[in-house]
Amino acid sequence: MDSLITAAARALAAGDPLGALNRVALRDDAPALALRGLAMAQLGDLVRAKALVRRAARAFGAKEAVARARCVVAEAEIALVSRDLGWPAKALDAARATLEADGDRVNAAHARYLEVRRLLLIGRLDEAERKLAELDPSPFPPASRAAHELVVAGIAMRRLRAKAAHAALARAGRAARLAGISALTAEVETASLALNAPAARLITSGKERLLLLKEVEALQASKALVVDACRHVVRDPRMAISLARRPVLFALARTLGEAWPKDVSRDALVARAFRAKRADESHRARLRVEVGRLRTMLRGIARVSATKQGFALTPRRAREVVVLARPTDEPHAAVLAFLADGESWSSSALALALGASQRTVQRALDQLAAAAKVQSFGRGRARRWMTPPVPGFTTTLLLPDPVPGD
Repeated sequence: MDSLITAAARALAAGDPLGALNRVALRDDAPALALRGLAMAQLGDLVRAKALVRRAARAFGAKEAVARARCVVAEAEIALVSRDLGWPAKALDAARATLEADGDRVNAAHARYLEVRRLLLIGRLDEAERKLAELDPSPFPPASRAAHELVVAGIAMRRLRAKAAHAALARAGRAARLAGISALTAEVETASLALNAPAARLITSGKERLLLLKEVEALQASKALVVDACRHVVRDPRMAISLARRPVLFALARTLGEAWPKDVSRDALVARAFRAKRADESHRARLRVEVGRLRTMLRGIARVSATKQGFALTPRRAREVVVLARPTDEPHAAVLAFLADGESWSSSALALALGASQRTVQRALDQLAAAAKVQSFGRGRARRWMTPPVPGFTTTLLLPDPVPGD
């Protein structure tokens, strides 16, 4: 490797893409193409970066398997940043194996971090934790250690472990400062802002207040019966019942939970669960059926009893009933939660992350665009959606994991 390539690589490692381009911008050999692609990625031109990295992979000969593997890892990172979550995981895993066999542990670990970050984005936390546990970051350079701690913090946030998340971000911040890469420091600061922003809204006895993640964690460990509208679960200190596949039942449970200790009229339940403006006899008959199903589902943790006006929810063991909701009840809040990270997403990537069909996500995006809440650029398969971060808006921290089979 010649001196210009070495100097460009060092500039990139230090977070100086312009310095790297000054050295290799006019060269078309394989190493220069790869470095130009990485520099363009750091500058935010992801389309050109992807094209350059692919050219570099083709330019490396068949005997340069390690260099080609590094190009695969670089392309996977560009895909992750551009929220193209459908890239082939098998190709990245093969590249990681090639790098490990050659002794390039740092780049092999980076490939693993990319894989874990993708799993984290699509809500597969158990698999992400299992793969992350295979890595020991202690021998890695500061930039890699910062990346490791960012992933640890991301998993801890989604697991509602606020103290662990704070500790991981503190370690990530120290490693980022040692690395001296401003973009990495900014990423740690952004994660810290998300951790310290309102994560949910508590509704109890007709009153509301915003909660930080540590308060949500404390609530989950309390003796209250929690109707969790973020993850569509009803839980008490001993048992959790998922209603993710039963939206009507969950709507009834939430309405009863918000009114506790009072009851809710039949007309109000019909309006909330069935979205009917006026309740007729068929709605009331369906309400009796659905309440019976809800009573059966919750029988281990709560009673759903009939009253003169309608129905009431009574916990069996818990002292009180509270509802945990997103900070706002914005329509299509789950879609906006992902877009609020400031990155550009494809509808297919959003569908994968949400565990929904692409057509459902596309309809939501069209409605949000009509309301001027999101914007798109590009056409066809290259179309991307984005929105600036909304202060105080819901985050992805409490979004439900995709339901298997959906």
